[in-house]
Amino acid sequence: MVMMGNYRRGAEMVIQILNGRWFMVFASFLIMSAAGATYMFGLYSSEIKKSLGYDQSTLNLLSFFKDLGSNVGVLSGLIAEVTPPWFVLSIGSLLNFFGYFMIWMGVTKRISRPTVWQMCLYICIGANSQSFANTGALVTCVKNFPESRGVVLGLLKGFVGLSGAIITQIFHAIYGDDTQSLILLIAWLPAVISVVFVRTIRIMKVVRQQNELKVFYDLLYISLGLAAFLMLIIIVEKSVHHFPRSEYVGSAAVVLFLLFLPLAIVIREEYRMKNKSSLSLNIKVVTDNPIPPPPAPAASLHDSAPKKQEEKQEEVSCLKSAFDPPERGEDYTILQALFSLDMLVLFVATICGVGGTLTAIDNLGQIGESLGYPTKSISTFVSLVSIWNYLGRVTSGFGSEYLLNKYKFPRPLMLTLTLALSCVGHVLIAFGVPNSLYFASVVIGFCFGAQWPLLFAIISEIFGLKYYSTLYNFGSVASPIGSYLLNVKVAGNLYDREAERQMKVLGIVRKAGEDLNCVGVECFKMAFLIITGVTVFGVFVSLILVVRTRRFYAGDIYKKFRDTETEMPVQGT
Repeated sequence: MVMMGNYRRGAEMVIQILNGRWFMVFASFLIMSAAGATYMFGLYSSEIKKSLGYDQSTLNLLSFFKDLGSNVGVLSGLIAEVTPPWFVLSIGSLLNFFGYFMIWMGVTKRISRPTVWQMCLYICIGANSQSFANTGALVTCVKNFPESRGVVLGLLKGFVGLSGAIITQIFHAIYGDDTQSLILLIAWLPAVISVVFVRTIRIMKVVRQQNELKVFYDLLYISLGLAAFLMLIIIVEKSVHHFPRSEYVGSAAVVLFLLFLPLAIVIREEYRMKNKSSLSLNIKVVTDNPIPPPPAPAASLHDSAPKKQEEKQEEVSCLKSAFDPPERGEDYTILQALFSLDMLVLFVATICGVGGTLTAIDNLGQIGESLGYPTKSISTFVSLVSIWNYLGRVTSGFGSEYLLNKYKFPRPLMLTLTLALSCVGHVLIAFGVPNSLYFASVVIGFCFGAQWPLLFAIISEIFGLKYYSTLYNFGSVASPIGSYLLNVKVAGNLYDREAERQMKVLGIVRKAGEDLNCVGVECFKMAFLIITGVTVFGVFVSLILVVRTRRFYAGDIYKKFRDTETEMPVQGT
């Protein structure tokens, strides 16, 4: 009997853990840690170029469709408005596997040679799965922890930033240096993780837990340890001439251990809540015959008719109300948010900020080459951008949450300061200050990461959480727009123009299909002076949002959640 009782209590504890809020957060960590395959394009792009015989312009076209797919996630948002998270994650896993598996089939010549437009379609589909993972897991977590949304966004977006380094370690441990197999790993690993946790990620009842922020800080410390280890192992791998596969197996084992270490915190918290629930049941006094509440009066036909009429009137006036939004912090409709001046200001500021930092990151290798940095140094700080990206995300997420709660420091002002800081990195690149690219890459990587949690938190706070799935993905569209304008149209064209000028001066005739190589400060000087000017414009645009929302952030923006949430922890849904 004692053994049966222990077995029953153990089984109940396991069920509670698997159904709990914190296990859902842990599952979201794992999904996000495999959702950043788009950041690894540089590792397998040379294999695509060599296997399919592409030139550099075709490869850049492929890269553009990759960015387009990963950032245009409005479809996933609209689907999430009418379907549960498990359905969104399931679609994402199918898109991920199909897109990257078809690329792998084409690269390994298991199918007839794909046309360029087919490859663009495959990578766009595969990359679009990232938006489904974000919408299914990240948006759901924000809705489940509305008072800690900055912290949640910082942590989860941080794991996305680390995902490239995480998958790289696992790839080398499983497949060695077979780059073609990296594409296969990217196809099946994220899909499998999403399918495993497809029922774990769900909307849960909002619960007030006194130590909620402390738990997130404990999870932050583990993620910082993971980031520190990845940074250390990347430096070691780049410094050693040959890093054997056995060492990769060891490093991958440490990475997996740190990835699963948050499970210990999950078990600890669920065990504490179990004890609190048992204690509350022991001290709760329940009457044998509780007096039932008086029955609600039945609605007459005359009562229900006006309700139906009101609902019909609301549906008809949906378009008209697009220009009559509610108070900030209330639930905007999708049209009300899209036609809002606040959204326009935020969107323009993000295009300027993200577009500039993303241009710097995408061209970091070529910038280093043009300025004469050693190949090993370039490889090192390009690899470490993901770590600085991660640090920017968690710092802005946790920092903005702390400053908002303690000093009412508005998140739009922190976004403005982030944009201003990124100008320092752009100016250093523009003038080619000796040995400054190390510092510039740190600043730009940090600022690029910091902008995302701030953007998504501001959207959720100003426009509400009801249609957050769609509005979250609308904010992401700023990235490909900024990248196209500043990277393709500005940096790319000016780089080619300077390279052609240098070839004319040297009397070199360019052969058909030959790459253009530029040397010296002038290669990116004008481009990054323009980017600096655009970012400064973004700073002033962002200040408009600061002024418009100063009263909103001076108040208690989370009061309505405290009025409706439950104090005692609720198990399951």
